[in-house]
Amino acid sequence: MSKEMIRKVFEDGEGVLQLTPTWVPRGFNEPGRRLRLHPDDYYALGMDRGGICERWLGSLAKALNGPKTGETEGMSYVLTDKASKATELFKDFVDELGADLIGGSLMDKYGTWPTFAKLYDYDKPLFHHLHLTEEKANKIGMHGKPEAYYFPPQYNCSYLGRFPLTYFGFDPSTTKEEVMECLKNYDVKDTRITELSRAYRIQLGTGWYTPAGVIHAPASLVTYEPQWNSDVNTIMENVTMGEVNPHNLLTDCAPEEEKDDLDAIFAQIDWEESTRPDYKETYFRAPKIRQESDEAVEKWVAYANEWVAAKEVTVLPGQSYVLKDAACYCALVSQGHGTFGKFECQAPELVRYEDLTADEFFVSESAAKKGIKITNGSSYEPLVILQNFANNNPEVPETV
Repeated sequence: MSKEMIRKVFEDGEGVLQLTPTWVPRGFNEPGRRLRLHPDDYYALGMDRGGICERWLGSLAKALNGPKTGETEGMSYVLTDKASKATELFKDFVDELGADLIGGSLMDKYGTWPTFAKLYDYDKPLFHHLHLTEEKANKIGMHGKPEAYYFPPQYNCSYLGRFPLTYFGFDPSTTKEEVMECLKNYDVKDTRITELSRAYRIQLGTGWYTPAGVIHAPASLVTYEPQWNSDVNTIMENVTMGEVNPHNLLTDCAPEEEKDDLDAIFAQIDWEESTRPDYKETYFRAPKIRQESDEAVEKWVAYANEWVAAKEVTVLPGQSYVLKDAACYCALVSQGHGTFGKFECQAPELVRYEDLTADEFFVSESAAKKGIKITNGSSYEPLVILQNFANNNPEVPETV
């Protein structure tokens, strides 16, 4: 698409872009089938690719999904013409529009939109794993991956999966020798590494923050996850609910010279944060009211970290509300229908793999500051929108 057409789409939307769904399969675990995707389409990319367990939102990142990963797998697209269903890579819009889209501070610091969010939906809990810190990830030419979690009731109202608890870190009594023993036996026996951890039952409508380097095994709930622009991880649990995790999952994100070095792989763990006795007090995130009126309620659901932030906005039945923010963001409609700026918006009930939806938008910094008028088209049901930000919004709460 020409530069002129990119700018025309941007201007026609008054600084707002409508995005199309980005579905991501995984070769491990099983789909929880709560992403509102049609039952026939969870294996739309082929049985050998695994089931679709994730939807990525406002993403410039390519998924790390093995040798058959598509060239733009995980990357978002902008709907440029609804009638013809024409789309263009979101990355092309970011590259061309630059500060006009994401604002000067992000452009100056990172040269791009440095974050995205996802909905992930696994029927079983995920394996005990960690995401590399920026320093460790740079060794393989990638970025680190700090992340936040929020558990939206709209996607979890009927089923919480097989294990609605998350393991965070290790119990403070755990020794390094005990963990190293698990790594040494990765290919020998079921190490049951989560016996060294501690689990928390997940509360809907709340969240957590997980720093890079902290080992964790997320619960089987649909999770809204704002994160840094990366897909790097090291899996240290070799058997998860009967599913064997192959050796390469332990070493895929290690530099070639460290793949056989268990000391180097162990050093990926942020030991201090993974064993801190006040883990819940430090990283649990109850929602914080930003603003409440007869028209709408705004709550911070991810905050108090140096990387990402998120809000949940609820526009009450029959109401209109002008949503103003200090930075650009990606928005996801999780419940209800109405209008979002110039666009129709609607949370889908059932989506085919190649369907368009009206539930995902990217809002430029200038449009966010001016304000987006949101109208709830229902007299009965709230219109609920999730927003994820990078680390340039000065309004984000800095403390728990």
